[in-house]
Amino acid sequence: MAESKFPVIPPERGDDLHNLEAADTADLVLFMAGNQFMAMTDMVAAFREAHPEIGTIFYETLPPGMELKQILAGGAMFRDRLLRVTPDIYSAVSEVAMRRLSDAGHLEPGNYRLYLHNRLSLMVPAGNPAGIATVTDLGRSEIRISQPDPANEDIAHHILDMYRDAGGERLVHRIMEEKRITGTTLMTVVHHRETPLRIADGKVDVGPVWATEIHHARSLGLPINEVQPGARLDQRNRINYTICRLKSAPHPENAQKFLTFILSSAAQAIYTRYGFTPHRP
Repeated sequence: MAESKFPVIPPERGDDLHNLEAADTADLVLFMAGNQFMAMTDMVAAFREAHPEIGTIFYETLPPGMELKQILAGGAMFRDRLLRVTPDIYSAVSEVAMRRLSDAGHLEPGNYRLYLHNRLSLMVPAGNPAGIATVTDLGRSEIRISQPDPANEDIAHHILDMYRDAGGERLVHRIMEEKRITGTTLMTVVHHRETPLRIADGKVDVGPVWATEIHHARSLGLPINEVQPGARLDQRNRINYTICRLKSAPHPENAQKFLTFILSSAAQAIYTRYGFTPHRP
């Protein structure tokens, strides 16, 4: 099939494709690292208020690995539709993604900015019935884990680093290989949507997530608790959000306005309100 080269966006993920009906005619296209989904409505509204001359904005809040695949492939399949959308802006939680864009000719080397920070935490059901106290508890045979897939989600690489720091390669192998075979490690495609639902439905005992996702779940009144890995393990000093304007940006002037805005005190205040750690150069 000629379209097989394109990545597939899960059909139920229309909630991460905003203003899809105007994707082909938008005045600005943003591919934003998906774990910012809870802040993006306010962010886009504040940006539009600052720049009323910019019309329709199409933006995605999918995992940045999936968005990167779209850029490299020149499109993606969604519900039997081929989306050929070229983003103006791309953001990720990995400098590796930026280097891949550069290697593929989509970005001038080093032409990206650091703009935000986060940390990892463990989401568990209210009351923590499995009694999870540490990261190493995830290696227990009976513990069911909602685990982001490294093939699509940048957070997964930080989680693997957390596992290594907690229990070495043995813990990584235990969770990612042995428990995956036995069915107690369940991989996600879009973890910020799937993990809270799995926990609410009683399908898993724990999910490693961004701390901001626990902040958001609590704001919605969801029955979840948090187990903090602690400063030694939560990767707070390694998690850097980066953002860039692509060389092929169809709306370069509007893209530059967004880059300037997202580094502003107004934008950083919005992120802070949602539990992110602002970037202070």
